[in-house]
Amino acid sequence: MNSPSDPTPDVSLEAASRFVAASGLVVDEVTNTMVRGHADLGADHHTPWGVVHGGVYTTIVESTGSIGASHAVADRGEFAVGIHNATDFLRPTTGARIVVEGTALHQGRTQQLWEVIITDSASEKVLARGQLRLQNVPMPKGDS
Repeated sequence: MNSPSDPTPDVSLEAASRFVAASGLVVDEVTNTMVRGHADLGADHHTPWGVVHGGVYTTIVESTGSIGASHAVADRGEFAVGIHNATDFLRPTTGARIVVEGTALHQGRTQQLWEVIITDSASEKVLARGQLRLQNVPMPKGDS
């Protein structure tokens, strides 16, 4: 978190867990209804067949939706956890700078639905897209 009075966590690549950092997702902009970011994908993200692993896209969908949905409910003392992730892999790539755009499709009192589109920035072709359903839950209490 940024400060005791600011419930927004640090979503920078430097503050990410090693797992999330391995995806390379850099968050460029976050609002209550939108997240934009990018990543540079390459050999570190490959399957044994030399293309980017679908798990990288799934991780980026989960991270992007969770960041946006949590931002939307932070002022209520809540954050959002993914309960269903459906990611479609549309095109293989050996590597690319990708653009990530997440958009809230539904934001209710208890659940949210976000769509995340992952595009090759050079060709502007969509590589993957996902929908993430999230549950809004209370922020965990700090250790006392």
